[in-house]
Amino acid sequence: MSTITVKDGTTIFYKDWGSGPVVTFSHGWPLCSDAWDSQMLFLAQNGFRVVAHDRRGHGRSSQAWSGNDMNGYADDLAALIEALDLTDVTMVGHSTGGRRSCTLHRTAQYKAGCRSRSDRRCTAGHGEVSR
Repeated sequence: MSTITVKDGTTIFYKDWGSGPVVTFSHGWPLCSDAWDSQMLFLAQNGFRVVAHDRRGHGRSSQAWSGNDMNGYADDLAALIEALDLTDVTMVGHSTGGRRSCTLHRTAQYKAGCRSRSDRRCTAGHGEVSR
């Protein structure tokens, strides 16, 4: 089982398949990374490296007393991107997973060369988040 431990001690489970351009997948509540298996398998078989994680408190990640907000979730995604040394990342998210990707995209943590659908704004299920 592949995991990282983030700064507050929470263990985050992740899947890392394939090789090539990187696509991360972030699930919504109450799902886990397994929700993306079909999309990940297709992309991994067609020349992409795909990474999905279980949000803290979901799936195979550990329960956490704190950090259960968009900034905490974005911190976890940033820690995973850094731990796996991912660059030129395309982020895909559903529901709160989309918001998590957008939160990471518009913060100072945006160091890994990530990109969303547009350079100026990120479209999430709940509206747009401007940088």
